[in-house]
Amino acid sequence: MTAVPTIGVLALQGDVLEHARALEGAGARTVTVRRPEELERVDGLVVPGGESTTMWRLARAFDLLEPLRKRIEAGMPAYGSCAGMIMLADRIEGGVAGQETVGGIDMTVRRNAFGRQVDSFEAPVPLTGMGDTPFHAVFIRAPWVEGVGEAVEVLGRAESGPNVGRIVAVRQGRLMATSFHPELTGDHRVHHYFADLVRRAMEED
Repeated sequence: MTAVPTIGVLALQGDVLEHARALEGAGARTVTVRRPEELERVDGLVVPGGESTTMWRLARAFDLLEPLRKRIEAGMPAYGSCAGMIMLADRIEGGVAGQETVGGIDMTVRRNAFGRQVDSFEAPVPLTGMGDTPFHAVFIRAPWVEGVGEAVEVLGRAESGPNVGRIVAVRQGRLMATSFHPELTGDHRVHHYFADLVRRAMEED
């Protein structure tokens, strides 16, 4: 039988319920994570969108920042969308003074790169390993990836508008991130991809 992974959704801020529904549609069991002891019970973790500076401060206030770093360093799969992408980046451009991340993906991410809330948009993005049909991506105050290290696989780039060619989806081993919000679309391909990644990690461990 195919393993049913337990995937946590970091429930400090953002589209927690939407990610949980998408993960359940991808065949995973979901739980919310707000405390270190809850983090220990999951096979993988989704870090949702929201406001990256608020998320960082809340993670620090809930004593979650170091436990998150340790679990990711130990090999826990994680997926970050929008602000979650920023949280999984090793480096930030355009952050506030002292802003910290969980890190794990060897990339530099530019915060709010695509503009403010009024500049939100939707666009098709082809995604490696997720079918031939481009993903209908929703960008809301979205970051983009300025650059990646050799170990990072680029899964998707913007293909239209003034920012064509910008990196908007990446993977490094058991970690992945997107600039956009797949949980808002009803298309669960990104969540299926991540759930499969978690299943493979469970088999390997």
